[in-house]
Amino acid sequence: MALPGVLPVEFMRMRLTRRRVIGTAAATLTAPVFDALGVVGLARPARAESPVWKHGLSLFGEPRYPPDFPHFDYVNPAAPQGGTVRMIAFGTFDNFNQVVAGVKGSLANGLDLVIETLMTPALDEVSTEYGLLAEAVRFPDDRAWVTYRLRAEARWHDGRPVTVEDAIYSFNVWKQNSPQLAAYYRHVVKAERTGERDVTFVFDKGGNRELPQIVGQLPVLPKHWWEGTDKNGRKRDVTQTTLEPPLGSGPYRLKEFAPGRTVVYEKVADYWGKRLNVNIGTNNFAQIRYEYFRDSTVALEAFKGDQVDWRIENSAKNWATSYDFPAVREKKVVLEEFPIRNYGVMQAFAFNIRRDKFKDPRVRRAFNFAFDFEEMNKQLFFGQYTRIKSYFEGTELACAGVPQGQELEILETVKDKVPARLFTEPYSNPVGGTPENVRNNLRHALALFREAGYEIRDTKLVNARTGEPFTVEFLVEDPATERFVLFYRPSLQRIGMTVTVRMVDSAQYENRLRQWDFDIITANWGESLSPGNEQRGYWGSAAADQPGSRNLIGIKNPAVDAMIDRVIYAKDRAELVAATHALDRVLLWNFYVVPQWTYGKVRTARWDRFGRPEVMPKYGTSAFPAIWWWDADKAAKLPQRS
Repeated sequence: MALPGVLPVEFMRMRLTRRRVIGTAAATLTAPVFDALGVVGLARPARAESPVWKHGLSLFGEPRYPPDFPHFDYVNPAAPQGGTVRMIAFGTFDNFNQVVAGVKGSLANGLDLVIETLMTPALDEVSTEYGLLAEAVRFPDDRAWVTYRLRAEARWHDGRPVTVEDAIYSFNVWKQNSPQLAAYYRHVVKAERTGERDVTFVFDKGGNRELPQIVGQLPVLPKHWWEGTDKNGRKRDVTQTTLEPPLGSGPYRLKEFAPGRTVVYEKVADYWGKRLNVNIGTNNFAQIRYEYFRDSTVALEAFKGDQVDWRIENSAKNWATSYDFPAVREKKVVLEEFPIRNYGVMQAFAFNIRRDKFKDPRVRRAFNFAFDFEEMNKQLFFGQYTRIKSYFEGTELACAGVPQGQELEILETVKDKVPARLFTEPYSNPVGGTPENVRNNLRHALALFREAGYEIRDTKLVNARTGEPFTVEFLVEDPATERFVLFYRPSLQRIGMTVTVRMVDSAQYENRLRQWDFDIITANWGESLSPGNEQRGYWGSAAADQPGSRNLIGIKNPAVDAMIDRVIYAKDRAELVAATHALDRVLLWNFYVVPQWTYGKVRTARWDRFGRPEVMPKYGTSAFPAIWWWDADKAAKLPQRS
């Protein structure tokens, strides 16, 4: 399943909301309706000859929670309501239209608080969803289609019901205008009304185990609003950016904003779904504010000055040196790490292989030999990190050793399309850290360049045939990122490269990525515990030339495409793991990236004004602010906020 969230690794940003954790899948129970208390209960079973209506979906097995569960185990159902939490956002924003976020403008943080999906995940289960806008779901054994039944009580903030037409409209506009979701919904051929509150999504073929849940993640938009006019009488256009506050159905609405600086969401007093079992104990704050900062250094100082409440610290240097200030010593600020159990990551220096100079895998591998991670970890990161060696780092899906068993059988089907060494050698990164290792690694890097047709002339690395110097530009958007790129640069210069580091603002950075206008960037790909159709958007050939896709590298490899298909159409968990190992190995041995580093916990700092459940959800990391609340007693002990 897709994982939009990003790992909290060095200097990278993470945005965690109640739906940005893990996706979901399929199971077998009965449909939910509201009982007299307003909590989900049991409905009459479907006819025997029809697929059974279900209240939730789990990719493997049945959902943990029964149809009549009162609330998730990890929430506090009596959590106090109220208070304001001030969050950090980076860069800028000029858009509230999620549909075009991948191709136009800079989207504001927090809009998923306004726009809801058909289903919502549980944070204590792997790949499991329960009904949100939809009260029930069903599909046949071959998963050739899925039907969702919308809740009769679901309402937009203007009081109008959420309808089947809204769901159909949403599917069509997302698929037509969002590169990422177009790839994600590639196998969903149409959406149609099949009942008063039933919407059916038809797939191009059966057997794709994830498609019912992928559809469940559909953000539903108000058709009547988008096809209407604004307060100035202008017709709205879902294909364009906008700063008009959007109409939603969620627990919050956009209250106010200052373009590029602040976004404020307020809780909807008459929110239709506040008594749903999936919402009990969540959405406890009266207001959620996002304050925007241009870089992480300014954001850190704002946090120290009590201008924001919560910070995820992605810099090892900052974590080691920047939190010895009075409020920490006086325990007004709490430092806490939360273990990461719900996803893995590949974070790396990523090549744009659309450019000729990066097409040869020997060139790409040479960059890894020039990278002295061990010394960087020591000097910059206080030894806190471990080197990434898998596209699914931190999960059981990471390949290890040499291929065996079912993984080997899968790889044999593409034996003529992958490097032969893949079958006989484990993948490994070069190890630096000592002068001898560094010298040997640089010699190896030069040898690889010579094999690829380059040589040293007058201390410069040049193309042996054309004499053209080998130049490379690292594109960055944050001074913190620039810091570790500058550490890497001298090693590349030692083997004759001309290396530049270009720092641009966030808007220019996004635009250059959309146009594939870069040599090397620092990129990351979050991976759920159940990978599937999103892999097409990450590494699939069809996404390589699609602006806004996550195939930033530009991979067009038939072996990779074949392995993605094996992942998507795996029949059980064992086959999924084996197929993912195979995909991981093929990606690694093509040397598309220079892997960076990771840390197995989320580092957080907060002003001590908040409460949380005693037992946190296993797969929710910090789950802030989704299941936290304002603690008036704690807040009274701190200075009053401005």
